[in-house]
Amino acid sequence: MARDRASRPEARPLRLFVAAEVPEDVLDEVARASAPLRDRHPGRWVPAANQHVTVKFLGSTWPRLLEPVLRAVGEVATAQTPFESRAAELGAFPSPRRARVLWAGLEDPDGRLAAIAAGLDAALAKDFPPERRAFTAHLTLARFDPPVDLEDELPAPRIESRPFGVERLVVFRSHLRRPAPVYEAIGTFPLGSPS
Repeated sequence: MARDRASRPEARPLRLFVAAEVPEDVLDEVARASAPLRDRHPGRWVPAANQHVTVKFLGSTWPRLLEPVLRAVGEVATAQTPFESRAAELGAFPSPRRARVLWAGLEDPDGRLAAIAAGLDAALAKDFPPERRAFTAHLTLARFDPPVDLEDELPAPRIESRPFGVERLVVFRSHLRRPAPVYEAIGTFPLGSPS
């Protein structure tokens, strides 16, 4: 009986994260700036359709928590107002010398994206551990295993994207597929508007 219950789709955890989306023309500019690195460093490059600013990674989430998650994200979104950001630089985690992740950094001069991340950590702390690392507003462009040395190639080239509006938070469900996951939006919350 327990096995039957566990095999039902509603009993399986969902892989969730909360993100801010980036316009297609900005992603095009990021792709242009990172193209020389793509040519020189094979790795797992993230398709443009999967590039976003993750403000809270939830991971494996039981379906019974979905409604509380959506409610919490809506409350955090309502407490913010829309603002502008732009893609500004390329960088690497943990360091350019041992790059495991290549990223495009976003400007967050007033700490608005960081405030959203902190608000989500606080609102979801009962069921999801807060992030231990300092928040860095970024788009993940590629992952390398083994790490690559990008020290002589970063921070150039610069990214010259236009400013764009950050106007909503999206709760995404990740469906693991090959060659890349498929992300399904399951909740959208405008900033500054009651959900």
